[in-house]
Amino acid sequence: MVRVFGQILPVIGKDWTHSGVAKLYDALKKNGYEFAFLSARAIGQSKVTKDYLKGICQDSLSLPDGPLLLNPSSLLRALHREVIIKKPEEFKIRCLKDIQSLFPSDDKGSPFYAGFGNRINDTWAYRAVGIPSARVFTINPQGKVTHEFTKSFQTSYPRLRDLTDQLFPPIDRRDRVTLVEPGQYSNFTYWRQPLPEINVDAIVKK
Repeated sequence: MVRVFGQILPVIGKDWTHSGVAKLYDALKKNGYEFAFLSARAIGQSKVTKDYLKGICQDSLSLPDGPLLLNPSSLLRALHREVIIKKPEEFKIRCLKDIQSLFPSDDKGSPFYAGFGNRINDTWAYRAVGIPSARVFTINPQGKVTHEFTKSFQTSYPRLRDLTDQLFPPIDRRDRVTLVEPGQYSNFTYWRQPLPEINVDAIVKK
């Protein structure tokens, strides 16, 4: 089992490529974490969003690979939710909960370890799937990294990089399966045929 980061992308027209993001994410990847990129943008913007992510390069480092999750509705509906009614978290929460439902409901089975976003709506989405507030990070336009509910905390991508092993402990790839009880979720338990019913009384009589 691999724990996943949710990276909520910004609204159209805003640039979140802050100094140190590629180096931090590369360090997290090396510590065994995987990434998922989530945006309220419409599915029709898939190519431009993918190209944007792939084009980010800092100090010869790019962003880690990971699935890009986009809004399946039309561009106009996505814009209406994002810009007019200002509730992009509705789609994001549904999307994250759909992913979460694929895993066991206990703490060990949660696929989400931390989340990065740029608005309080992103914080709501992450908290809705149980990510602790201490591991939900909001990045402002100046590149400052904060906790939305504890404004006294303020750092940056480079400083988080220096604390990688403390905030995001390395996951031994050989031990990843221990994050979920094998008896609860594994290829064997998922695909196995149910055991036939046995009449114990009939066996005893024989």
